[in-house]
Amino acid sequence: MFDHIGVKVKDVEESARFYKAALGALGLVCSSQDASGAGFGPQGAPALWLNKSKEKAGGAHLAFKAKDRKAVDRFHAAGLDAGGKDNGKPGVRKDYAPNYYAAFLLDPDGNNIEAVCFKD
Repeated sequence: MFDHIGVKVKDVEESARFYKAALGALGLVCSSQDASGAGFGPQGAPALWLNKSKEKAGGAHLAFKAKDRKAVDRFHAAGLDAGGKDNGKPGVRKDYAPNYYAAFLLDPDGNNIEAVCFKD
């Protein structure tokens, strides 16, 4: 449904450092970065764009597919190491679905970033 998504950030460098770590654990990369923004996604196909903004940043919820539960765990650990804040440790969310395994982090701007896997 989506071609790409843009998220407002206050500090491109700080946010890019967080996303490189957290999304790198899911096999995604930073394909483009300069002072005005950074693009993340599969190699050569950025679909998430961080855009420097003087306006209020934060408030989005972005969920990324993980290939397995270990990738969700790596996402959470790498994101914490890169300055993210825990917003839900890795685990099954039976209230969402019986096999909904996810972890949640707040990025430097307060966006809720999730990795989710539906495999047991």
